[in-house]
Amino acid sequence: MSVLPRRVTSFPNPGLFADADCSSLSEAPTRPEVPVVRPSAYFRWQPGMAWFLALGIAPIVLPVTGLLVLLVRLTSRGPGLYRQLRVGKNGKVFWIYKIRTMYCDAEKETGPVWTAENDPRVTPVGRVLRRFHLDELPQLFNVLKGEMTLVGPRPERPEFAQVLARAVPGYLQRCAVLPGITGLAQINLPPDSDLDSVRRKLVLDLEYIERGNIWLDARILLCTALKLVGLPGLKIARWLRLTRTVRIPDWMRTEATHVANLPKTYTDAVSHSVSKPHNGHRHAFTSQWTPVRKPR
Repeated sequence: MSVLPRRVTSFPNPGLFADADCSSLSEAPTRPEVPVVRPSAYFRWQPGMAWFLALGIAPIVLPVTGLLVLLVRLTSRGPGLYRQLRVGKNGKVFWIYKIRTMYCDAEKETGPVWTAENDPRVTPVGRVLRRFHLDELPQLFNVLKGEMTLVGPRPERPEFAQVLARAVPGYLQRCAVLPGITGLAQINLPPDSDLDSVRRKLVLDLEYIERGNIWLDARILLCTALKLVGLPGLKIARWLRLTRTVRIPDWMRTEATHVANLPKTYTDAVSHSVSKPHNGHRHAFTSQWTPVRKPR
């Protein structure tokens, strides 16, 4: 299940990214030289530890998830849960599970887009769920299935991963480990809104992959848990020494103007669709990028 566009040549076998070893892959010769990030030895056994921890907290999380799903069903039309394709370790595509926070058919007109601040597609209940990241609770099921772990880089949508792999050197190295429900980048930075925000998160993702250890995971999980109950996340992160000042390295910057159909926020996508209704964001994605075979 490859998520790479046909024109990407940064992997020895572009058609079989799912079987690639991200730690030993080199970038295309036309790009800046990208340092190879080697995953910490900790990741050999971290998924197993996370699985047992997820199994232990499941009896607490499942009833809370059920109540939130019921609340969503009662306050807006549509299902309480939904699934979405994401890119996992070594590019394997899987279904991620979330509590619905937007109105139904939120991307009908725009196609896949980033969420904007004060996004009108988000329901009132969804705004609260997003603020405390409660919509991510069903992903505990993905951890139990072995598709995710508790701490790691957040899994990206295939539509975005294909574009960002071309626009940001070294981007696919974040797929060297299992994606996580929370991570170092999520504690320090807001949701993606442009290429620089993607680069900043990539810096922290690669730091985590290279230096991951049980003490770092314990602090990230504690910070995330305290944020879930409404405590100020950045203050907790400072107390736990998790805050990072992110500087984008020169090798991560490249001329991305030639890369078509870069991800947009909802606001930008709507403006584009209004000005060019015959060539909207949805049409651009469906006509340009390699179709992704969906898992059963």
